[in-house]
Amino acid sequence: MATKKLETVADVDIDPEGTFKYVLIKVHDSEESKLIVRGWKWAEYHADIYDRTSSQLQKLGLDTEVLGGGRIQHNPSSKQLKVYGYSVGFGKADHEQSCSILKKHFPSYSITSSDEGY
Repeated sequence: MATKKLETVADVDIDPEGTFKYVLIKVHDSEESKLIVRGWKWAEYHADIYDRTSSQLQKLGLDTEVLGGGRIQHNPSSKQLKVYGYSVGFGKADHEQSCSILKKHFPSYSITSSDEGY
């Protein structure tokens, strides 16, 4: 059972459409942890996503650790998500873990991953 603080943190927060950078983040308090996915088109760098998320969660008293990044291609009209690529600064996220988190949030989507592309 996740702690109250961790329960307030959404597992997924990504843009509703398009291709954008994403990061896989481990969020933890003194007792437990969970993985979350964050990705937005406005971010020029993967670090921009992590910095914003980390500062928001620190205000809740939670610690964060970036586990890597990549890109997400989100096509809501065909209900498809493609997770691929890597972050130059943080390395490649475990796309299978990211897909697993995304599948819980988008149960009717086809979600795939690839180690190809940037």
